[in-house]
Amino acid sequence: MAVILKSGLSEKIKAEENKKIQSIVEKALADIDSRGDSAVRKMSKDFDKWDPKEFILSAGEIEACIGKLTAQEISDIKFAQEQVRNFAKIQRQAINDVEVETLPGVVLGHKNIPVNSVGCYVPGGKYPMVASAHMSIVTAGVAGVNRIIAASPPFNGAPNPAVVTAMHLAGAHEIYCLGGIQAVGAMALGTETIPPIDMLVGPGNAFVAEAKRQLFGRVGIDLFAGPTETLVIADDTVDAEICATDLLGQAEHGPTSPAILVTNSEALAQETIKEVNRQLKVLPTAAIAEEAWRDYGQVILCETEEEMLEVSNEIACEHVQVMTKNPDYFLENMTNFGALFLGPETNVSYGDKVIGTNHTLPTQKAARYTGGLWVGKFLKTCTYQRITSKEASALIGEYCSRLCEIEGFSGHKEQADIRVRRYGGSNSAGSALKT
Repeated sequence: MAVILKSGLSEKIKAEENKKIQSIVEKALADIDSRGDSAVRKMSKDFDKWDPKEFILSAGEIEACIGKLTAQEISDIKFAQEQVRNFAKIQRQAINDVEVETLPGVVLGHKNIPVNSVGCYVPGGKYPMVASAHMSIVTAGVAGVNRIIAASPPFNGAPNPAVVTAMHLAGAHEIYCLGGIQAVGAMALGTETIPPIDMLVGPGNAFVAEAKRQLFGRVGIDLFAGPTETLVIADDTVDAEICATDLLGQAEHGPTSPAILVTNSEALAQETIKEVNRQLKVLPTAAIAEEAWRDYGQVILCETEEEMLEVSNEIACEHVQVMTKNPDYFLENMTNFGALFLGPETNVSYGDKVIGTNHTLPTQKAARYTGGLWVGKFLKTCTYQRITSKEASALIGEYCSRLCEIEGFSGHKEQADIRVRRYGGSNSAGSALKT
């Protein structure tokens, strides 16, 4: 039976914090909905100390940002985007329209249609999340989205040059220096100066994630993505140093980022706890990572590999790093995860920044029912049907008529009956309507 050697905050305390966030977000979105630009500007001033003449960046401002980067930095951004674009193209090629004649004269099909407009949120309050621009904007472009807008908060009192460059190179049609609730709210609800979009995508902190949750329905969303979570599944084939490194590498995202070790080695579990504490003394981002580890870090000791799998599926984590003697066991059998990182040679950071898979992934147990952001998230699979002969219409109509009668739908029944009478060559189908 699994034993928790280190736990974080209780579920009750987490629920109370979530309620506070829900209330703040609800009020903020209502304000944006009623007052538009005025509300957005006030929030930007209050939260980000940012009050520009316009939130949308001009072509000149974008070029100025690009000019602040070195040739190597631009080259590195382009390399990362090319990896993301290549994999997105391969994924797009795997999605096909279909059309099939299921019965003589009965043609069914579906088309994959891109969403018309998308708002991409690129986090940047604590860290300028350059990579998030690749993941959403590049992928939306490969899908064929007509209008791609992007928003990211100011960093140190100004648009971050690397983030703006990445958004521009990725193919954003409009770029806004705007963060948090006010950014996703403005994009989704629309204001006097920001036309609304059809879909919101991208990761963010607890407030951004909650805003997306509350906005779902008014617009589409990709998934609940944030705050960042990581799970390390490890046995005695690896050491505590690499386990601690991979845990803290994601804990530094924010103070509410869970970092969890699941292992069947008590020695590794205890050593990893010690190693985490050692690394926190020298890690430059320890102020954030230490709080996350204290409140959301866990170490869970299992007896067997099978129990490690069971516990990990229950956690349903965003990032899952597998460092065991047989990582393919988890690839073949694990069902609830955002993305798998198999073997010590890879890690979550590779996926976050450059390798080509998408780093916008399900959090808060959403991995039970969805995968991460990918080109297919920007496509609507829409069905159509066509009947090409009177005989086929009459045949389907006879079945439809009887099934409608079972349900008591007279109007539905008449839709079928009129075609049976017209195309079937007889009046065998009775009318549900009195004449």
